[in-house]
Amino acid sequence: MFHRLSGYRLLSGLCLLLAFSHALLASESRVPLSVTQQVYLNAHPTLSMCVDPDWLPFEAIDKNNRHVGIAADLIALVAAKTGLRIQLYPTSGWEESLAASRNGDCVALSLLNQTPEREQWLIFTDPLLDDPNVLITREEFPFISDVAGLTDKTIALQRGTAMAEFFARDFPNLTIIDTDTEPEALQLVSDGKADLTLRSLVVAAHTIKQQGWYNLKISGQIPGYENRLRMGVLQSEHTLRDILNQGINAITAQERQKVMDRHLSLQMVSEVITDYTLAYGLGLLLIAVIGTSLFWARRLRALNRQLELTAQTDSLTRLPNRHGLNATLEKDLQRALRYHHPLAVIMIDIDHFKHVNDQYGHLVGDKVLVQFGELLKTHLREADSICRWGGEEFLILCFDTDLEHSRQLAERLLHSIRRHRFPCGDRITASAGLATLAPGDTVDTLIQRADDALYQAKHKGRDQACAARPAARTNDHGDSAEKS
Repeated sequence: MFHRLSGYRLLSGLCLLLAFSHALLASESRVPLSVTQQVYLNAHPTLSMCVDPDWLPFEAIDKNNRHVGIAADLIALVAAKTGLRIQLYPTSGWEESLAASRNGDCVALSLLNQTPEREQWLIFTDPLLDDPNVLITREEFPFISDVAGLTDKTIALQRGTAMAEFFARDFPNLTIIDTDTEPEALQLVSDGKADLTLRSLVVAAHTIKQQGWYNLKISGQIPGYENRLRMGVLQSEHTLRDILNQGINAITAQERQKVMDRHLSLQMVSEVITDYTLAYGLGLLLIAVIGTSLFWARRLRALNRQLELTAQTDSLTRLPNRHGLNATLEKDLQRALRYHHPLAVIMIDIDHFKHVNDQYGHLVGDKVLVQFGELLKTHLREADSICRWGGEEFLILCFDTDLEHSRQLAERLLHSIRRHRFPCGDRITASAGLATLAPGDTVDTLIQRADDALYQAKHKGRDQACAARPAARTNDHGDSAEKS
């Protein structure tokens, strides 16, 4: 009996020691709080929090009424670092969570974007998680470079979300189809009942894989519409917001990555498998997962290629833009200098283009620019390169072309422009400046001499081509000179 009691006392002592050690470690890992913040914690033993019950892998409420997902793990870290005790206020949907927050039933919302509408009753913490949004369409839908340019298109968005609020404000050209959940929005796109939807990249990859929607693809991304996910608390809770911020900022990069890996990595089964049917099934599943990963890797590579092409293409004329030409111009110039090949550039600019925009409007002006670019392109050799340099200026790069031949080409172009009937109905002319590559030239000096020659053509009365002297010189007309 004595030994049994001694054993009980020893076990109880060990348990007490372990509990004390755990409490000591927890207290050491906590962030320091001010007296005001500590008083707040003592006065508020629990914090009620509403969440999105169906937003995996970010968060959800499981069948045991527990908050799970990336947000749940991150907020658990915040609670551990601050001493906050957070109690879930369960709801059946995100709109119900927003309504409960407005009514004061829950003091905090777990993970959401900051919007003007929500600022009416909430204040927000620093970002808990950053995640880009991407546009999702069916396979046959073209890549989207300009959402504002879409017409007669529908976008499915979950009602009550920040992106639904932003799109209703910023893109009146799109018809919004409201849905109760984000998976429902993807289903509408998959079924052809909506043209596109916007989704977090993390959630999109997770859901598309999970649901097998392989007729969908990532068709673009809109800069400035990223998810900067924060916690929101009632406007009266400034002290609570400050405590949460301290916990959020104390989360290390390693802790954050560990949470992300836990929810986004493939989960392995450790049990010994004796049923070979199950083993074969898991083998097929593994092959499917690998195949899906390769499929999405190819998709992402294709998306990157599309993004690179878009960055180098003028969205109006579909010609290369200045960035697209600059990507190869330096190499072309160095090659011509090394092998002593002639190279010429023609800077060509529409005369009095401002008059076209002022009298006929910018839509007609855009049509003129498109036809102007097409006209130039049809009169060039296959070896020549053309880009929209900016505004109504176009730059032509002529390989193996000396000054005399480039002058002849420029005159042919100006003649074709005079004869062409543009959408505005008025006669349109253009001016051109020519420059040929000289020893010691750089891209900047060559382009500058062509630009100087263009200014000379404008100064002499327009509708003509002028050639620059084959030596670098400074611009003598000033940066503010009018070309149009």
